[in-house]
Amino acid sequence: MRVLVTGTAGFIGFHLAQRLLARGDEVIGVDIVNDYYDVSLKESRLDQLKCHADFTEVRKDIADREAMADVFAQYKPLRVVHLAAQAGVRYSLRNPHAYVDANVVGFLNILEGCRHNQVEHLLYASSSSVYGANEAMPFSVHDNVDHPVSLYAATKKANELMAHTYSHLYGLPTTGLRFFTVYGPWGRPDMALFTFTKKILAGEPIDVFNHGHHRRDFTYIDDIVEGVVRTLDHVAEPNPDWNPQQPDPSTSKAPFRLHNIGSNNPIELSRFIEILETRLGKTAQKNLLPLQPGDVPATYADVQSLIDDVGYQPTTTVEEGVSRFVDWYLAYYHG
Repeated sequence: MRVLVTGTAGFIGFHLAQRLLARGDEVIGVDIVNDYYDVSLKESRLDQLKCHADFTEVRKDIADREAMADVFAQYKPLRVVHLAAQAGVRYSLRNPHAYVDANVVGFLNILEGCRHNQVEHLLYASSSSVYGANEAMPFSVHDNVDHPVSLYAATKKANELMAHTYSHLYGLPTTGLRFFTVYGPWGRPDMALFTFTKKILAGEPIDVFNHGHHRRDFTYIDDIVEGVVRTLDHVAEPNPDWNPQQPDPSTSKAPFRLHNIGSNNPIELSRFIEILETRLGKTAQKNLLPLQPGDVPATYADVQSLIDDVGYQPTTTVEEGVSRFVDWYLAYYHG
C-alpha cells in the first residue's frame, strides 16, 4: 500500500521507511531536513532510502499549510505515519516557538490532509514525556496526563487531544504511540547513547544528570519499528464499552487509540553507562549533575494494551542493542 511517512530523515522514520519498503509498500517520505542536529547524518539516511524504487522524497515543511495540502492531493496515501516533530525536552526551554510551529501547526496540517483525502488510518508519535509530574509506575495509558513539565510534552498532549477531535468529528481512525527512550544504529546525536559514545571514545567527560539515577525504558529501534508496523496494520476502532461516566483516556466511542511503546524493562542510567563502557573497553569520566528542568526522574511503560491489540513483544536486550549501536557508530564514523 502507499504510506505517507513524515520525518523520514529522522531516526525512527528512516528505520520505519526501510521496513515498509522491505515488505513491498510504497513510501512517500516527507521531511524538511532542518538543522536541529547534524544534517549530513539526515542526508545519509535519505541516501539509503533513495536506493529504493518505491521511495519518493518530498522535501517540504509540515507547518506549510498549502504544501501539505498539495502533497496529500497529489499522492493520495492510504495510510499515514506522522513522526516529524521538533524533538527534545531541553531545547524547548530555549526555542518554544519551534515546537508550536512543528508540533501543533504541523500536526493540524496532517490531520486536515487525512480528513480531506480519505486516509484509512493515521498513526502518530506521542511521547512518554506526556506523563510529566506523574509518579505512579509503570506509566499507564489509562492514567491522567494533565501535568506536563515541558512545552515539548504539552505539544504532544495537544496532539492526542487534536487527534481525538478528528476521530470524533470526522470518523478518522487515529492511533497515538507514546514512545519511550528509543536507541539504536543511525540514532540522534542529541540522545544520551550517541553523546556518551562520542565523548568516551574521545576521552572527554560525560554529563550524567540526576547523578545517574534516571530510570529509563530504553527501547531498541527494531522493537519500536515492529510495534509501529503492527499498529499501522491494526486500524483504530471505536470502543463499544467506553463509559462517559468513567472515561478511559486511551480509547473512545470514536475510532481512537493511545498506546505506550517501550521495553517494559527500565534500567538506571548508571547501568546503561556501565554496559556502554564494557562494550567500548573504556571507562567514562563522569560529571555528576542534578536533574535538569523539564526532565523526569523515571519512565516505565505499561505496554499491556499494545500487547493485547497487536501482540507487541520487545525482544532486544540492552546489552545487545548497545553493542549493535557501537558497531554502527564505529563503522560510520571511524570505518
